[in-house]
Amino acid sequence: MNFKTNKEKGNSGLGMAIAYFTTNGYVVSIPLNDTQDYDLVIEKDGNLKMVQVKSTGCKTINGTYQVALKSCGGTNGGTYKTLIDTKIDFLFVLNERLEMYLIPKDKISNKSTLTLCDKYKEYRVKI
Repeated sequence: MNFKTNKEKGNSGLGMAIAYFTTNGYVVSIPLNDTQDYDLVIEKDGNLKMVQVKSTGCKTINGTYQVALKSCGGTNGGTYKTLIDTKIDFLFVLNERLEMYLIPKDKISNKSTLTLCDKYKEYRVKI
């Protein structure tokens, strides 16, 4: 899949995350706005978890996919939030090859980017 726009990239990630969780028996809730740290709330067996969804087509020099973990913007374009400063439980990542990862937040220590290298292959999931 070739993401043509950032909007398409984001929509694809969210759609695949919803598909993954629903096919694995989770109830999925979507927030009404986008001001919170999470993109989805998932529930299974009475346990609620917050999930941030990211998509990437960006590769390192070695051809490994990489995803940004920081949010930038505002009037000066600076970083205003990084993933490790949030209260989410999981990061769901989709890359342009439609590979999906569900990574517990406590396994992430990087502030700005995460490279989907062998360190994270145990968190690769499939529908």
